Amino acid sequence: MAERPIERIVRIAELEIDPDRIDSFKALLAEEIEAAVRSEPGVLFLHAVAVKGAPEMVRVIECYADQSAYQAHLTTPHFLKYKTQTADMVRSLRLIETEPIALRAKGNQNSN
Repeated sequence: MAERPIERIVRIAELEIDPDRIDSFKALLAEEIEAAVRSEPGVLFLHAVAVKGAPEMVRVIECYADQSAYQAHLTTPHFLKYKTQTADMVRSLRLIETEPIALRAKGNQNSN
Protein backbone atom coordinates (compact mmCIF):
# COMPACT_ATOMS: atom_id res chain seq x y z
CA MET A 1 0.00 0.00 0.00
CA ALA A 2 1.51 3.32 -1.08
CA GLU A 3 2.00 6.05 1.48
CA ARG A 4 -0.27 9.03 1.14
CA PRO A 5 1.71 12.10 0.08
CA ILE A 6 2.14 14.89 2.61
CA GLU A 7 -0.44 17.56 1.94
CA ARG A 8 1.15 20.85 2.93
CA ILE A 9 -1.14 23.84 3.11
CA VAL A 10 0.43 26.91 1.51
CA ARG A 11 -1.44 30.20 1.26
CA ILE A 12 -0.57 33.68 0.18
CA ALA A 13 -2.38 36.49 1.95
CA GLU A 14 -2.52 39.82 0.11
CA LEU A 15 -3.32 42.64 2.51
CA GLU A 16 -3.74 46.36 2.06
CA ILE A 17 -3.11 48.22 5.32
CA ASP A 18 -4.15 51.73 6.34
CA PRO A 19 -0.92 53.67 5.63
CA ASP A 20 -1.34 55.68 8.84
CA ARG A 21 -1.31 52.44 10.87
CA ILE A 22 1.42 50.48 9.08
CA ASP A 23 3.94 50.61 11.95
CA SER A 24 1.39 49.29 14.47
CA PHE A 25 0.29 46.62 12.01
CA LYS A 26 3.85 45.47 11.33
CA ALA A 27 4.58 45.17 15.07
CA LEU A 28 1.46 43.06 15.69
CA LEU A 29 2.16 40.89 12.64
CA ALA A 30 5.77 40.28 13.71
CA GLU A 31 4.61 39.34 17.21
CA GLU A 32 2.04 36.89 15.82
CA ILE A 33 4.50 35.28 13.41
CA GLU A 34 7.13 34.85 16.11
CA ALA A 35 4.63 33.21 18.49
CA ALA A 36 3.19 30.92 15.82
CA VAL A 37 6.54 29.64 14.55
CA ARG A 38 7.88 29.21 18.09
CA SER A 39 4.87 27.47 19.64
CA GLU A 40 3.01 25.64 16.86
CA PRO A 41 4.72 22.53 15.48
CA GLY A 42 2.37 22.53 12.47
CA VAL A 43 3.41 26.02 11.35
CA LEU A 44 6.32 25.31 9.04
CA PHE A 45 6.94 28.90 7.99
CA LEU A 46 5.39 32.34 7.91
CA HIS A 47 7.07 35.03 5.83
CA ALA A 48 5.78 38.61 5.69
CA VAL A 49 6.96 41.12 3.10
CA ALA A 50 5.80 44.46 1.73
CA VAL A 51 5.69 45.37 -1.92
CA LYS A 52 8.76 47.51 -2.62
CA GLY A 53 7.81 51.18 -2.54
CA ALA A 54 4.34 50.38 -1.16
CA PRO A 55 4.69 49.44 2.53
CA GLU A 56 0.91 49.30 2.92
CA MET A 57 0.76 46.35 0.47
CA VAL A 58 1.70 43.39 2.67
CA ARG A 59 2.06 39.79 1.54
CA VAL A 60 2.24 36.84 3.92
CA ILE A 61 3.36 33.44 2.67
CA GLU A 62 2.20 30.70 5.03
CA CYS A 63 2.98 26.99 5.15
CA TYR A 64 1.31 24.49 7.46
CA ALA A 65 2.03 20.78 7.90
CA ASP A 66 -1.55 19.90 6.96
CA GLN A 67 -5.15 21.10 7.13
CA SER A 68 -5.50 20.30 10.84
CA ALA A 69 -2.42 22.40 11.64
CA TYR A 70 -3.92 25.30 9.71
CA GLN A 71 -7.26 24.97 11.51
CA ALA A 72 -5.47 24.78 14.88
CA HIS A 73 -3.51 27.94 14.03
CA LEU A 74 -6.74 29.87 13.47
CA THR A 75 -7.84 29.20 17.07
CA THR A 76 -4.63 30.12 18.91
CA PRO A 77 -4.62 33.07 21.32
CA HIS A 78 -1.81 34.83 19.43
CA PHE A 79 -3.63 34.59 16.08
CA LEU A 80 -6.94 35.73 17.57
CA LYS A 81 -5.16 38.68 19.24
CA TYR A 82 -3.58 39.64 15.91
CA LYS A 83 -6.92 39.41 14.04
CA THR A 84 -8.77 41.43 16.68
CA GLN A 85 -6.16 44.14 17.10
CA THR A 86 -5.52 44.62 13.38
CA ALA A 87 -9.14 44.40 12.17
CA ASP A 88 -9.52 48.17 11.75
CA MET A 89 -6.08 48.49 10.12
CA VAL A 90 -6.75 46.08 7.24
CA ARG A 91 -8.44 47.73 4.25
CA SER A 92 -8.56 44.53 2.22
CA LEU A 93 -7.53 40.88 2.54
CA ARG A 94 -7.36 38.27 -0.19
CA LEU A 95 -6.33 34.67 0.55
CA ILE A 96 -4.86 32.78 -2.37
CA GLU A 97 -4.93 28.99 -2.24
CA THR A 98 -1.91 27.34 -3.82
CA GLU A 99 -0.66 23.96 -4.91
CA PRO A 100 2.92 23.51 -3.71
CA ILE A 101 5.43 22.52 -6.36
CA ALA A 102 8.73 22.56 -4.45
CA LEU A 103 9.22 23.75 -0.88
CA ARG A 104 12.79 24.02 0.40
CA ALA A 105 14.56 26.24 2.94
CA LYS A 106 17.93 26.52 4.62
CA GLY A 107 17.42 26.85 8.35
CA ASN A 108 16.22 30.14 9.77
CA GLN A 109 17.11 32.93 7.37
CA ASN A 110 16.05 35.80 9.66
CA SER A 111 17.27 39.14 8.43
CA ASN A 112 15.85 41.35 11.18
